[in-house]
Amino acid sequence: MVLMEIELEVIQSMLVKFISERKWTLQAISQLSEEDITWSPNQESNSIANLVAHIRGCVHSRIETIFYDIADSRDRDKEFELGLKMSIEEAYNMTKESFDIIIQYLEHLSFNPNLLLSQPFINRPPLTFSQVNNETTVLNLMIAMVREIHYHTGQIIYAAKTRKGELVWQYD
Repeated sequence: MVLMEIELEVIQSMLVKFISERKWTLQAISQLSEEDITWSPNQESNSIANLVAHIRGCVHSRIETIFYDIADSRDRDKEFELGLKMSIEEAYNMTKESFDIIIQYLEHLSFNPNLLLSQPFINRPPLTFSQVNNETTVLNLMIAMVREIHYHTGQIIYAAKTRKGELVWQYD
């Protein structure tokens, strides 16, 4: 019984984190122009469009393909394409969709906390472009997602502040 409580606490903590990240990232994106979305500080840096596409790719390959059995259609090279074009609406919707998929899966886990220590990749082809291997647990995968998504949303918010100076935040 104690293990189940710990599993639920971990899942709820991640859920709160992703809900918060979604809120702040969407607020930042909604204050930008299309030029801001595609701007990058130099040839070696990613634009917000690149970061949004990369987040979506990570969610697709690490959650949708495994937990929802959706065929892998990720084009990782395109995510980092220099000059990647994306409208504000596309960036906003892609970001929202990415977070919604993560949150939906965490809500599913909250009703099935025993899955947290399962190894969903064990009988699948080797993972590519991933910091986890096929023996990883759902817990390790989700911890990696917390780190990865937070890292990139931090970059998005920093780039947004660099372009706009000050952003307006809605606190509820």
